[in-house]
Amino acid sequence: MKIMFSAGEASGDMHAAAVAAELKKNHPDIEMLGMGGPAMKRAGVRIVYDIENLGVIGVVEIIKHIPFFFRLRDYIRRVVEKEKPDVFVCVDYPGFNMKLAHMVSQMGIPVVYYIAPTIWAWNKGRARNIVRDVDCVASIFPFEAEAYRKAGANVTFVGHPLVDTVHPVMTEQEAMTHFGARKEAKRILLMPGSRKNEVRDLLPVMLRAGKQLMKMADCQFFMPRAETIPEEMLTSLIEQEGDISVTITEGHQYDLMSICTACIASSGTATLETALMELPTVLVYKLAPVTWFLAKHLVHVKYAGLPNLLLNREVTPELLQDAVTPEHIVEIAGAWITDETKRQQNIQELKEVRSKLGDSGAVRRTGELILNTARIGKE
Repeated sequence: MKIMFSAGEASGDMHAAAVAAELKKNHPDIEMLGMGGPAMKRAGVRIVYDIENLGVIGVVEIIKHIPFFFRLRDYIRRVVEKEKPDVFVCVDYPGFNMKLAHMVSQMGIPVVYYIAPTIWAWNKGRARNIVRDVDCVASIFPFEAEAYRKAGANVTFVGHPLVDTVHPVMTEQEAMTHFGARKEAKRILLMPGSRKNEVRDLLPVMLRAGKQLMKMADCQFFMPRAETIPEEMLTSLIEQEGDISVTITEGHQYDLMSICTACIASSGTATLETALMELPTVLVYKLAPVTWFLAKHLVHVKYAGLPNLLLNREVTPELLQDAVTPEHIVEIAGAWITDETKRQQNIQELKEVRSKLGDSGAVRRTGELILNTARIGKE
């Protein structure tokens, strides 16, 4: 059997890799290929296009790259025609993957969508295209599964994969030693994102906030490097800001979260990970002005952060667009590093997030769904 994946950014690469590893473990003879990154490659997927340079977000940014995406789609078409996979698995990255799903379905190849488009948040018109082009949606949120079911899609709620993977593997002392963390310091995690343009926009603001936090307490800063972001880019931005030291880390991200006091993170999967690790987090996000204008008129949800959407209240404070300032970040994070009671209050709220994400085994269930879809396609 041959399975082809399409992931367009670091989080999708991670989720696709987990499924690929599960499939390979139980079915060693399966052949896997696709568009992806280093995590998928390590999981045994033959990479036909490396996603390192796909970090593009926002309407304006995407418009600038339209010719490139047309060329990439044509290239993927040629790969599909040559390889003839038994099933095609789209992972997140809806702006591009929806086009691929339509293209591949017209070629008679069954399509599974994992980490599906957020029709519950905006662009409900995509639901019609999902019904038309996708054989099965592997849904990771219960409210998402219900939205797809109402739209007429074939959907299975598999649960969220992070329930299985988000946990430390080191003891607290092992993690402190591994990262060179100081016990007396307030350890602050900086997570500016996995796309180059969001890192350029958000990291300088985070660093300026950090310098203000240093005036309130003894602080130590850590920043996990997303595999899609060159280390040289991060060190350059830190040096440009000056007067702040940040330890750039590789691997053992959940062990790092387990010893941190607070976090400042770009909106996305990271805020769900920190919520599951019960780490108080300030969510920050900025878009190009045109994209933000459209989002305000098209998005139909109250919150940007996944923890807040799950609980229908703000347990992860959100700062969006013009509200993303060092002063606003310090106002929130400063309370957590100076008042342990307030920090513990937030931790108690975050404990509720895990219960909303379903039982463990999401990756296994997704793998089984992909195999079943491929088998049905062969009948």
